Amino acid sequence: MFINSNDVEEIIRIVDGNYANRTVVLMIAETDMPNINSLTDKLNRKDIKFIGGIFPQVIYGNNVYDSGVVIKFIQNEVSTLVMNNIKDKNYTIPELDFDKTKNYCAFTFIDGLTGNISYFLSELYRKFGNNCSYLGGGAGSLSLQQKPCVFDNQGFYMDTAITIVFESNVSIGVKHGWKKIEGPIIATKTDKNVIQELNWRNAFEVYKEVIQSDIKTELRQDNFFDIAKAYPFGMLKANAECIVRDPIATNEKGELICVGEIMENTAVDVLKGEKDNLINSAKAAAEDAINGVTEIRDVLVIDCISRVLFLEQDFKKELDNVLAIINSKDNDASISGALTLGEISSYHGFLEFLNKTLVIGVFS
Repeated sequence: MFINSNDVEEIIRIVDGNYANRTVVLMIAETDMPNINSLTDKLNRKDIKFIGGIFPQVIYGNNVYDSGVVIKFIQNEVSTLVMNNIKDKNYTIPELDFDKTKNYCAFTFIDGLTGNISYFLSELYRKFGNNCSYLGGGAGSLSLQQKPCVFDNQGFYMDTAITIVFESNVSIGVKHGWKKIEGPIIATKTDKNVIQELNWRNAFEVYKEVIQSDIKTELRQDNFFDIAKAYPFGMLKANAECIVRDPIATNEKGELICVGEIMENTAVDVLKGEKDNLINSAKAAAEDAINGVTEIRDVLVIDCISRVLFLEQDFKKELDNVLAIINSKDNDASISGALTLGEISSYHGFLEFLNKTLVIGVFS
């Protein structure tokens, strides 16, 4: 469901008319967004249970929207967990009892600009393991200024993760399409999501040397984001595409700030994007997601905002590919979701925080 409005009363009216004692999931685009405190207060007055996140853009059908609200409804909820202080690792993930005869999904909204996201996901996986399939995304602003971006009935938070665990069958597809141009290079000194040295040298200088021959202008601090969006890092993963790390800024020390952590002494490749490769990867992700599915109940798309920034007008082709594959299985099915600051998936095993990647969840 999509509401192309920031009017709180209209959002409340539509949610109240459809929620049917389910948990409401709100994905809100940051431009002209509704007043979150007013929205949460009015939802609470209606005794509606909800979680939500603020994102650069949202997806409905084969279109993206700068403003508006995508709404999904979750039934058979087991528990909703709110973990604050993600950066400082000052939280406890509770134990849950899982029925081994049932399938579960753990869906997470997390502040995409906080630190130690990968550590949080490893702790979540340590507690829940293979009892769940995992999906989710990083909330936050395209300005890359950290601010409150996830919310539930109790508050509006930053540096926080909200995970809802519910009974469901879900099939997942994950692809990115970025290709190696140089590497491996060793991240010899890092601090969470900041690369300080590559191959024992200043990280910016090494990165600049690698990509300089492939770009038309000199890489500088003031144009870093516009150029680096086409040249992410890749961390090797067995039996799957590498895990992408998105360098989004550099500082006066020549350090590279990424979305998501890179552990010290990790071997990384420098990747490059070609539009056709990224667009075709969306088709492959959708094919994986519908593989073995007999009936589609809902489709969630979590796609990285940096793919939009890279593909620009061609991004619609990516969504066209996804929708065409989904409709080949069920002509009445639609897609919706959010453009995120990092993606969460347990595809091919261990739970990971991804960048510049498309994650599709098909619920049946």
